[in-house]
Amino acid sequence: MNKNGGAILVLSGPSGAGKSSLIKKVAEAIGPYYFSISTTTRPMREGEVDGVHYHFVDEESFKRDIDEENFLEYAVVHGNYYGTSLKPVKAALAEGKLVIFDIDVQGHDAVQNRMGDITTSAFITTPTLSELEQRLRARATDAAEVIERRIDMAKREVQRMSEYDYIIINDDLDEAAEVLVSVARAARLKVPTLKINAFVQAWEAH
Repeated sequence: MNKNGGAILVLSGPSGAGKSSLIKKVAEAIGPYYFSISTTTRPMREGEVDGVHYHFVDEESFKRDIDEENFLEYAVVHGNYYGTSLKPVKAALAEGKLVIFDIDVQGHDAVQNRMGDITTSAFITTPTLSELEQRLRARATDAAEVIERRIDMAKREVQRMSEYDYIIINDDLDEAAEVLVSVARAARLKVPTLKINAFVQAWEAH
């Protein structure tokens, strides 16, 4: 019934749970998809590519999109605007693609409020808190105080795990990837209420 319609898959979870690794691993197995990236007014840095790292726009365009309610959410950070634009999301949905968001629990709320009808969500986590801490320290990319902040945030995020449709325990990457592929396929099968109502009317008419 939802063969031609796009769908949304929200992925959340603590930093260090392996979301990016999982997405890369399943990319070829989940069919056409669009990975939602932020729009920003900050200047492009060396090595960055427009449409890959960010959608780079001027402040006037960004503010116009705010006025036209084209942002799912936005914020001003160090004088620059950052936000999740709905325009590329809607374009991808119109093409029948699976739109993937890698966002926090607040972002999940925003997506559910605006597009919950076609949204499936999965929370990705390590088996235990101590395993998460071990992974964060093993990365050796953050200072000790940053790691502590990430751990505190993870504790808060895990408390809201029940708000998600699926839980993926990323203990073994291959096994977790298999689960994520299944979740992505289920997301594509989700039928919005309007289509269900139309089907019921057509079913009753014949």
